[in-house]
Amino acid sequence: MPQQTWNIGSTLSWCREYLEHHGDENPKLSAEWLLAHATGYTRIELYMHFDQPLAMAERDVLRDTLKRRGRGEPLQYISGEAAFRHIVVRTSQGVLIPRPETEILVDVVLDALAQEDEPRVLEVGCGTGCIACSLAKEAKAYVTATDISSDAVVCASRNVKALGLEDLVSIMQTDCVADVEGSFDCLVSNPPYIPTAELAALPYEVTGFEASTALDGGADGLVFFDRLVAEALPLVREGGFFACELHETCLEEAARRLTATGMQDVTVTKDLAGRNRIVSARKA
Repeated sequence: MPQQTWNIGSTLSWCREYLEHHGDENPKLSAEWLLAHATGYTRIELYMHFDQPLAMAERDVLRDTLKRRGRGEPLQYISGEAAFRHIVVRTSQGVLIPRPETEILVDVVLDALAQEDEPRVLEVGCGTGCIACSLAKEAKAYVTATDISSDAVVCASRNVKALGLEDLVSIMQTDCVADVEGSFDCLVSNPPYIPTAELAALPYEVTGFEASTALDGGADGLVFFDRLVAEALPLVREGGFFACELHETCLEEAARRLTATGMQDVTVTKDLAGRNRIVSARKA
């Protein structure tokens, strides 16, 4: 950043140009996020304080975060938080960042649980805990959520506490559903699902910062999906529901495999861009 004192308006313009030069796909949005993070204002409030000079401490924060964004680091890691549905969750390096597509996964589960009273949900691969916390908050569901990553368990546990959902959400560090006991009304997961060959095509913002273990779904993208069906689905009661987010190229095969196991009402749901994204079914 320039060393002279600039106001919010001129600094916002300079940051946008800087980020555009460094290849940011949406430099205006990124500049607003970073300046809002530095000043404590919302993005809308920035435009209400265009003539306000930045304090030295705000400039120091902005200078650091601007460099990080210029290197491609995701905004959610820089700001330390991400909006998801009706909540804001804290993020952590190495833990998968919540994405809009996953909000649709929650929609599918909420529709399936609409008639359930205090449903019991099992989530495998909870990451930040955004799904578990959303289901607990919106459906008053009792959620047992697992993840093999200690970083994810710490991050999710912190979000559960911050949102006051300790009575509804339990976070466990375990491989898939090892040590999980009980019967559940629903199994939900956003597992690693990118086919290995597709990883190279992902932007550096993803592959350079997010853990490969949270992305790589194996050669066909269904390695962890198959584990869910074999290991976790037996914990779902008869008539219970299963929903899983997957790569667009894998949904038809996943639906075929669920049908072959005897699952009923197998459905594929599209994402916001019209791509196949969610497979769901009922246990016979």
